[in-house]
Amino acid sequence: MGILEGKRILVTGVLTDASIGFHIARVAQQEGAEVALTAYPRPTLTARTARRLPSGPDAVPPVLELDVMDAAQLDSLAGRLTDAGFDRLDGVVHAVAFAPQTALGGNFLETPWEDVATAVHTSAYSLKSLTMACLPLMKGGGSVVGLDFDATKAWPVYDWMGVAKAGLEACSRYLAKYLGPQGVRVNLVAAGPLATMAAKSIPGFEGMTDMWPKVAPLGWDIKDSEPTARACAALLSDWFPATTGEIVHVDGGLHAMGGPPSS
Repeated sequence: MGILEGKRILVTGVLTDASIGFHIARVAQQEGAEVALTAYPRPTLTARTARRLPSGPDAVPPVLELDVMDAAQLDSLAGRLTDAGFDRLDGVVHAVAFAPQTALGGNFLETPWEDVATAVHTSAYSLKSLTMACLPLMKGGGSVVGLDFDATKAWPVYDWMGVAKAGLEACSRYLAKYLGPQGVRVNLVAAGPLATMAAKSIPGFEGMTDMWPKVAPLGWDIKDSEPTARACAALLSDWFPATTGEIVHVDGGLHAMGGPPSS
């Protein structure tokens, strides 16, 4: 039996099989979970990608369209999940982030508020709105896990997405505070840079991917989402029953280093 045996998990952010969300859903299934996916902006692409999960093309998880900035879609999410056979949820994975190009790539001082607002709404506030949309199905408690990128530093080119991630970290702590009495744990996994479509859209992001393996004491493979997916699965499981409001770093140890290795 896997550590998620019998669990029902909602995973957002699956677009292709390079998406971190895809690998979280894959590991969750391998550990015994029943998985549902949300899709935006291309549900048909997510549905095709879902056929590559371990459940196979004959047992594709339900795929529900969800724009986390659309209040109507959020309001209907619990009902649509119930209609799809998910009348309860044990876990929710928030793997959604977006910032307009003007908010990235060294343009920090020139980014207009409208684009900053989009980045913060999509990447930070959506953790709260997604969690609240799913809460009616988490009557027995459960685990919410979000994907983070260390917001304690000003990273090159990350700009307003870094500000949004700082908001995500604060949001997770407040959700942990207010939902703890209902048995809902809220934690983040701060991963190192991974070769996803979203990462490739950040101008100059390759500078970080080149630097990371040289500084991280355990090394870092930008093409390997397995460590991140396993950490998420562990937090979704019952193996962290008293952990909430936490940020688990899965970055090869770079966050703890003050400079490059001495050897």
